[in-house]
Amino acid sequence: MEEPTFEELKIAKVCHEANAALCAAFGDMSQPAWKDAPGWQYASALLGVRMHIDNPDAGTDDSHKSWMKQKVDDGWVYGDEKDAVLKTHPCIVPYDELPPMQQAKDFIFRAIVHAMAR
Repeated sequence: MEEPTFEELKIAKVCHEANAALCAAFGDMSQPAWKDAPGWQYASALLGVRMHIDNPDAGTDDSHKSWMKQKVDDGWVYGDEKDAVLKTHPCIVPYDELPPMQQAKDFIFRAIVHAMAR
């Protein structure tokens, strides 16, 4: 991955922290703070930020497709539980099959990128 700009890092951090807060609000405490996140989570957030900066008209379903392609390309598969060791994730499904809370993450991520990008 190309070295991120300072702006990309700032946006990715805000997106990550907002996602962690939304997850916590719904009882999912699996998201660490940005400073404690593993490298694959940094990379995922940065790729999402870049996708929306490079494609300003991309919708939330495009955000999910991009995220899912990145996961699948990295060896992740659908699984009932998110497991970074086994690389399983319950959100590896088409966007319209995601629960509303999971779709909300894509709306929030996109909104933050658009609000913060120059």
